[in-house]
Amino acid sequence: MPELPEVETIVRGLGATVGSRIESIDVLDQRLDLPQDKIAGRTIEAVSRRGKYISIQLSGGGSLIVHLRMSGRLALMRSAAEEKHTRFIIHLEDGGKIYFINPRRLGTAEYSMDGFPHELGVEPLTGDFTARKLHKIVAGSRAPIKPLLMDQRRIAGLGNIYSSEALWRVEIDPRRIANTISEDEAGKLHRAIRSILRQAIENAGTTFGQSVSDYRDAYGDYGKFQEMLAVYGRAGEKCPRCGEGIVRIRQAGRSTYFCPGCQK
Repeated sequence: MPELPEVETIVRGLGATVGSRIESIDVLDQRLDLPQDKIAGRTIEAVSRRGKYISIQLSGGGSLIVHLRMSGRLALMRSAAEEKHTRFIIHLEDGGKIYFINPRRLGTAEYSMDGFPHELGVEPLTGDFTARKLHKIVAGSRAPIKPLLMDQRRIAGLGNIYSSEALWRVEIDPRRIANTISEDEAGKLHRAIRSILRQAIENAGTTFGQSVSDYRDAYGDYGKFQEMLAVYGRAGEKCPRCGEGIVRIRQAGRSTYFCPGCQK
């Protein structure tokens, strides 16, 4: 699933459409209930990210809000293989197009006249996300630390890949109960989360394969951060820090990768 760095990378690519007027929108998937008459004729005033959501703000106050889920992406160009997986096409007056490509049909798109309609936690790359804020979040929970970090009501945009990597960097076992994390450990984890998200954005996110379901940016290019992963997706390989074998477990229905040798 695209996480904060992948969504942010797509948002930055879509920035090229700001100022463009929408000529029309073709909704190709009957599951998407989009008011075409409220979208056509509007100008794209901004494209932004909130958590894992993409918000296209339109003139007149409305917004088109997209969540990519497992395999979706918003793109300025598409391959022939992606044509049958395209769920809507925004036609711009200057001849450009925005494609919503959604192979597994899990992604969502909605129109909102009242701003952003979802309740999300703190954005981890803003000034509101401090070490003290993170320690307050963990101190109030008896959940395992890894699933807690992925709770979008607490921290927006942090998902499976980058929470696993951040915990590895600070040598914290993902199964540890959150309120056992000390203030000092929370400070180190705070720095690791921000650092790894920034590095992933600088490397255009993480791509694991080359199928139509795998992440690519708005121009169809693959991410590069997969080359820098220490534990995620590396079960059975040696930990780059201590040499112990990396293991994979299930937490809250998701895969967690960690090193039992140095993550305590």
